Amino acid sequence: MDANLKQETEKLVRSWMQYDATFLRDYLVADVEDPRINAQSILSRHFLVAELLGNKFERLMLHELRFAVAMNWLGKLAKQSGSEEERRAVLHTLKRNADNAEGIEIPHFMIQTFNSLPASVSGMTIPNYIEDSLVGTKPAAEANCINIFLKLWRATLSRESPQRISALEPACGSANDYRFLEACGIERLIDYTGFDLSEKNITNARALFPQARFETGNVFEIAASDKCFDLCFTHDLLEHLSPAGLERAIAELCRVTRRGLCVHFFQMDEIPEHIVRGVGDYHINTLSLEQTESLFIRHGFAVQPLHIGSYLRQRVGCHETHNPNAYTFLAFRS
Repeated sequence: MDANLKQETEKLVRSWMQYDATFLRDYLVADVEDPRINAQSILSRHFLVAELLGNKFERLMLHELRFAVAMNWLGKLAKQSGSEEERRAVLHTLKRNADNAEGIEIPHFMIQTFNSLPASVSGMTIPNYIEDSLVGTKPAAEANCINIFLKLWRATLSRESPQRISALEPACGSANDYRFLEACGIERLIDYTGFDLSEKNITNARALFPQARFETGNVFEIAASDKCFDLCFTHDLLEHLSPAGLERAIAELCRVTRRGLCVHFFQMDEIPEHIVRGVGDYHINTLSLEQTESLFIRHGFAVQPLHIGSYLRQRVGCHETHNPNAYTFLAFRS
């Protein structure tokens, strides 16, 4: 690793040191980042399930995406007011198949999803979680509904046998997404390794899951042989690197991955060149889709870019997204 990347690594380590361990453990698993209802976290899990088991659970995947957008809309409603009277009005309006609850406009995808529930998938029943979320007090409703699909996946995948498929998660944080791989039963089916540059994150992850493999590591120099892992997935990492760091990180991700990658971006656009922004000791760049895709192609991967907003419109009819610059790359060896 050259001197510039070593210096960048030192700066990134320094940027993480300013946060305490409790903050790092909790801050990326709440609100719109909650992996139970974050579309990109759900796509990571779907990527792993599809690579393990093919299209066997396509319908359950579609229902989970609907669940995510519905729960996010309900969460937004709760933040704006969320009084019990408003929730009753919304529920009454949905039952009438109408779209305006005393001034609250209800999007078509909520009406469509409400009418599709309860549903039977893979021999199990998906309850009407929209109705359940709108009945009773808000904290109790959230607690009853937020884990529905983790439980459904766990029951479904308990029938499947573990496979000799290895998966790597760079920048795993404090087991931010792993905790939900474990909760929904995917962890049992794969050979998982997670690494992170922050020792505090790795200490948190090991404390939460002492049986799992978490290591301190650097995406500029991954401690693994070529094509060592079948699959790789990572979240919100590459925007934080310099242009040289971005190239090196993608080269390393591709080098250690044998089959396919699922790479999530929070700041990408269809622009000709990256917009590079240094913020303190790290970056918050807006990445060029074309330039980033070319780096994966250079290393022998064919890329399917997904604009998350467009993807959710096509799949579940949702026209709302909290981040219009969110993209996901599904990349497979050519």
